[in-house]
Amino acid sequence: MKNLPIDVLRSFVTVAEFGSYTQASELLSRSQPAISMQIKRLEQLIDQALFHRVEQKLTLTHEGEYLFGMARRILSLNDEAISSLTRSSLSGNIRFGIPSEFATTLLPKIVGRFSQNYPTVTLDVSCDLSVNLLSDKAQRQFDLVLALKDDLSSNKRNQVRTDELVWVTKRSHNAHLQSPVPLIAAQTGCIYRKRAIEKLDEARQDWRIVYTIPDLSGIQSAIEEGLGVTVLAKSTVPDNLQIISPSKKFPKLGKIAIHLVNSANKSNEAVTRLMEYVKVSMT
Repeated sequence: MKNLPIDVLRSFVTVAEFGSYTQASELLSRSQPAISMQIKRLEQLIDQALFHRVEQKLTLTHEGEYLFGMARRILSLNDEAISSLTRSSLSGNIRFGIPSEFATTLLPKIVGRFSQNYPTVTLDVSCDLSVNLLSDKAQRQFDLVLALKDDLSSNKRNQVRTDELVWVTKRSHNAHLQSPVPLIAAQTGCIYRKRAIEKLDEARQDWRIVYTIPDLSGIQSAIEEGLGVTVLAKSTVPDNLQIISPSKKFPKLGKIAIHLVNSANKSNEAVTRLMEYVKVSMT
């Protein structure tokens, strides 16, 4: 009877979730060749290919999809047993501030894996505009903050990555053809709103705010109803919305910086581990 090693299954699930040996190796603190060898070992053990590569990203084969579901159940039982019988070195509550658009697209992936590996650590997540998350008051309220910055050169030590801003619409409607440009945006203080208005003014394009709402789900619903267009970070654009190619009417928006700030600069292992999960998920 063959046995599926737990450590190999954990590597397999991590690679499948992130679509990358590199990201999996960073998260699991193992070398990329070691992760690759584990996947080959697993494929030899079951005599099936588990991944194929599509545009530089690893995707699961049909057999891989089946094993992925089974592997998550096996790991869940393993981790539940370990958690019940041993005392985790990590515990407590992490107060995490994050912009709403990243809460929608990034958090589910992070929270699932982090909570699975550290069940005695709870996450208290709050969503707000980046300008509010980076305020002095927020620095006292949160242990960790993910926020956007307009200035790409500021404090690169905390910068996780940059992201391109793009115009977004629903092409089944004609909002992007209207004049003046109908904008859907968050309230004043939002970097996306500020950048959209600046670029439209520079291009001498007339615009008007038709709908103001702070969260991505509300903005997405408004666009789906054909109320207007908006600006989002490219990595957060939902699959059911379309990016508008730059033009005279919709000029290039440039980039923003994404920062991860340990608000109180605490030497806290749980916060450090969550920071690692966020960084790997965003690279």
